[in-house]
Amino acid sequence: MNSNEYDEPVRILCVDDERNVLRALERVFLDDDYEIVIANSGEEGLQAMEESGPFQVVISDYRMPQMNGVEFLKAVYDRWPGTVRIVLSGYADAAAIVSAVNDGHIYKFIPKPWNDDELRTTIQNCLERYFLLKKNRELLDKLAAANHELEEKVLQRTRQLEMRNRVLEFSQETLGALPVGVVGIDDTGMIALCNNMGESLLSGVCDTILGGNVSQCSSVEFIAAVSKIREQGKLDAVINLDDKLWRVMGTLVTINGSDAAVAVFVEVQT
Repeated sequence: MNSNEYDEPVRILCVDDERNVLRALERVFLDDDYEIVIANSGEEGLQAMEESGPFQVVISDYRMPQMNGVEFLKAVYDRWPGTVRIVLSGYADAAAIVSAVNDGHIYKFIPKPWNDDELRTTIQNCLERYFLLKKNRELLDKLAAANHELEEKVLQRTRQLEMRNRVLEFSQETLGALPVGVVGIDDTGMIALCNNMGESLLSGVCDTILGGNVSQCSSVEFIAAVSKIREQGKLDAVINLDDKLWRVMGTLVTINGSDAAVAVFVEVQT
């Protein structure tokens, strides 16, 4: 098997207290482009993991002094959970190993003596599993990063909207409290803006103020003032609304590509 088909060199750690078993494992993979690292005990295996890792696959004998294979592989899982773990042992140990497989999160138990072709196939399956899970983790990490970035953007956008709402609320409150009337008419003639005083001065001449059309108002002078603002681009005149004199100062402003007439009404004191 050529390790070039993977995105990193394939490295396998073999752990056994019998030298002849380690040599046999090395011979199995002579024709494969794998780096084989050997260790004579569980303690040496953990040291190799620390100093020479990472390894995609760890193969360990079950019967070893001081630390048996399942104990060793459990320690590997605790510290390097991505590594695929295999345990080797004789048939006499099969029952004990099967009961301990979950403790070591062992991928597969291979009995001795093994079949070389079957062992190589097993390692190939282990590598496919390792790189598939690695790819899945990378995709999950990217997804988590993208979700985090999206959450940050949503949070930032929410803050911006909250700020705009506060600014808008402040602007509306300020506009409403002005001691002059402010009226805005869009390019269709609809009254789209009107503060408190504006509503008060128009209430006697317009049945519908906000959302109503200027043409529906009963004051000829008011309608004429709006027309002059549109025709001249600005206005400074005195008109009569509901038996009161008002100085009207108006101008055209462009909002969303359309010209709107804005008029400020100041009561003329007589």
